[in-house]
Amino acid sequence: METQVGDRLIVSKVAASPSREWVDHVITLLDTAASQLPRERAARHFILEATSLLRKRIDSDASREVPDGRGRLLAWQARIVRDYIDAHITSSVLVADLSALIQRSEAHFSRSFKRSFGETPHAFVIRRRVELAAQYMLQSDASLSDIALKCGFTDQAHLCKHFRQSTGQPPGAWRRARRTQDLVEPVWRAEEARACA
Repeated sequence: METQVGDRLIVSKVAASPSREWVDHVITLLDTAASQLPRERAARHFILEATSLLRKRIDSDASREVPDGRGRLLAWQARIVRDYIDAHITSSVLVADLSALIQRSEAHFSRSFKRSFGETPHAFVIRRRVELAAQYMLQSDASLSDIALKCGFTDQAHLCKHFRQSTGQPPGAWRRARRTQDLVEPVWRAEEARACA
């Protein structure tokens, strides 16, 4: 499957079965599409909502991937922990607090969390914070230092470090690239409309 996005061609290497890789790929495509539609608020809203639903589905399915389920969080435990993280993403999220939610020791909880979600609790929280920061950067003109604090990072440098690790770009460059697309897109659409008339 090939998809044309802007001037980039994205080639899908996705199997027909609805696996985690397939859903991750769909999320990547939706994120890319959302970044290409900065002026189309309704479309971007629905794409971001679809992305969020897919992420929730991945997280809820994570506890059911291994048939015997040994060493994993139960579905209700994973849901409680994920909801707590999302509700407290802007503040300090401690493993001690998460393990207390389901009444497990920190060590047992950390092992079960990694088996359930495929990453440590800290990595999961950082990934969610980076996703939230990306949304703020697309939806507001707030400074990166303000966005960093809104998303639970200690400062702008902390945000920049993790954003670069996740996306391969510093947040300022990522944001400028999206803004350049905002400026070019209306001109391109106006020229296209004149050509069709």
